[in-house]
Amino acid sequence: MHRGLHGRGALFDTDPPGLAPRLVGLRPYQLRPAAVEHPKELPFVVFTGGRGLGRSAVLRELRDAYRGHTPVALVDGEDPQFTAPPPERPAESWAPVGQALTTIAEQLAEPVTGAGRIGFPRLASGLLAVAAGGWSDRDVPRIRQEAERILLLNETGSRLSGFAGRWVSKVVAKLIASMSSTGPVVEPIIEATLEAFAEGIAPTHRRLRRAATWYRDYPNAGGNAKLGLILLSAHFRAGGDSRTHAERHLVRALLADLDDAYAGVMQRSHRLGRPVVLIDNVREPAGLGLLEPVLRDRAEGIADQVVFFAALRGETHPALRNAGRRTLPEVVRHTGWEPGTSPSSRALLLSLPPLTPDDTLHLLGGTAQGMDVPPHLPHATHRLTGGSPLGVTLLAQSARQNLPRGTASLGPLLTADVVVHEDHDGRPTYLELLDRLVPGGRLDELTVLAAAHDRDSACALAEVQLPDDFGASGVLDLEERLAREGLPTAAGQFVGDPFLRALLLLRLHHGDPDHERWRAVHRTLVDHYGDGDLPDRDRYRLHHELALGKADFAVAHLRDTFPRTDTGSWLATLLLIASAPYFHAHDRDGQDSGDRAGHAGHDDRASIALGRTDAAQRPPDSVDAVLHLRVRRLLHAVWQLTDPLVLPDPKVCDRLRFELEQLSNLRPAGNPLLWRASREWPSDALAGRPLRVPDDDENGTGGQ
Repeated sequence: MHRGLHGRGALFDTDPPGLAPRLVGLRPYQLRPAAVEHPKELPFVVFTGGRGLGRSAVLRELRDAYRGHTPVALVDGEDPQFTAPPPERPAESWAPVGQALTTIAEQLAEPVTGAGRIGFPRLASGLLAVAAGGWSDRDVPRIRQEAERILLLNETGSRLSGFAGRWVSKVVAKLIASMSSTGPVVEPIIEATLEAFAEGIAPTHRRLRRAATWYRDYPNAGGNAKLGLILLSAHFRAGGDSRTHAERHLVRALLADLDDAYAGVMQRSHRLGRPVVLIDNVREPAGLGLLEPVLRDRAEGIADQVVFFAALRGETHPALRNAGRRTLPEVVRHTGWEPGTSPSSRALLLSLPPLTPDDTLHLLGGTAQGMDVPPHLPHATHRLTGGSPLGVTLLAQSARQNLPRGTASLGPLLTADVVVHEDHDGRPTYLELLDRLVPGGRLDELTVLAAAHDRDSACALAEVQLPDDFGASGVLDLEERLAREGLPTAAGQFVGDPFLRALLLLRLHHGDPDHERWRAVHRTLVDHYGDGDLPDRDRYRLHHELALGKADFAVAHLRDTFPRTDTGSWLATLLLIASAPYFHAHDRDGQDSGDRAGHAGHDDRASIALGRTDAAQRPPDSVDAVLHLRVRRLLHAVWQLTDPLVLPDPKVCDRLRFELEQLSNLRPAGNPLLWRASREWPSDALAGRPLRVPDDDENGTGGQ
């Protein structure tokens, strides 16, 4: 029943139930119960991973799946409302956690099918005590506005129809009466709250009276609810550990109010499933202020029945060091989770996998419905994006908008404009992607460093190509940030994620009309690997020469080392050199700029690979001309077929197979590896899989 998400069935499936219905006790988008997997204590589920894996999309889908059926709330720790207090609100009476609790309670209070609004008297009285600590300026209009928002959390009927309206009148009266003095207004506000709770004999007021006694158990309150609220307010204003202590009780108040809403046979009969709280970007202060108190209370035996799902950018966090860890496919039928003794063991880290090639095929085909999709586009899209839901989704949108205009390959789809929102103009797809994958600054610096292979080469680039104040410390900071963001690492690449690296290099090439920055970056790395005794010095130097369009050096190196180098190492060198990014000249708008004769710029690698330019070549007199031309064709074939922005050409794949077969005849000792590469590489290229050196045979005959 999940709508618009692919590859997330383990979460949303209904028959048999996936993880969400097993925790919530309710099937998504349905009023049908599901057997509960953890009846006593629930895991606090945290989705992990880098940007673009769809964690936020999963949380939104969960909200949509359960909204109107069971109480559900979604907050984002990066929302601006959680970063600073509203105008004129004193900082000592405001915190991200308090703001988040108010927002969550407002959403959870909404009526659902078969049940009315939930009131939050414990939370409201605590939030009022905290807010009253900032009301010493006697700004009555502001106080009334703040009070009314909090008091609406108590309303189980229409807005301000009953309790809240009467309470506001009492508060204002108490406040006006206290203006004759210069002392704080916390105590009069608390008195008005407790008096309002004591009124009436209806069931609603009986619940309010029970709620009024809840703060009797606040530490050092001595059974006095008024003193408990006064202490809560004072601890909150004190900041530091005292505020953390107060915030923990506010979170506990929210959960106690929810527990009260489900107490009793009548209440439970009207409320199917469990309440759901969704927290995006949980590592931000508002998120951690909710996560840590819940985990600590559960570890201390203070139970609740709220289902928490959160999203964490990265793979872990100090607050989650002892959490269980699973992948999404591992929880398709059961979690296998058991809590330990520490608070963090009450959490379950759940990594969301990338989309599969089939998911990509269905998503791309569904978006471009009714159009002729190039046959290799889905597999190539999956190879480029690595199955990133964000990448596949935006490329699918670009395909839907640009395939009818004749744009039919990944490079043009990335540079073509895509309209994401109808009320905004389109912009290049790769820039839309980078805005979401690399927010928060340093995009210019990361664009340059994407060409680097390790910290040393990144520092070499920073020294020559970046401002003086960036330097080695800036490299280390970016390196740490990439790890913190949960991006993968890869040997031989400063930016380990190949999709992000391809987008950054595309931005580097399009950064100026004459591509001078592109050339300067690669010339710097050619110089870096041309000096000293660096690991893989020759291979990386030739990689960057090739990125500059100079293939002769690479051809000569591969030709001369073929007869005397271990075959596996030679193939690995070929792959590394040929992984050089390829971008022919474009104008400022991303269109082919053309040459001096007026011909449009084009990719000539296929022509070279197919031997169409052999006649114009004059190999050096002292070398084997046949081997020279064969290596040249092979290099350009691999260069094009491994290019993530180009669709694989079946003719080039056939030629690749032939050239490797012929090379295998020249190296009897290396024949098995070359022969297997001739079979595996063409099929891998067509299927959108990376090319890899085949495993050596058992007898080690792949070398000399």
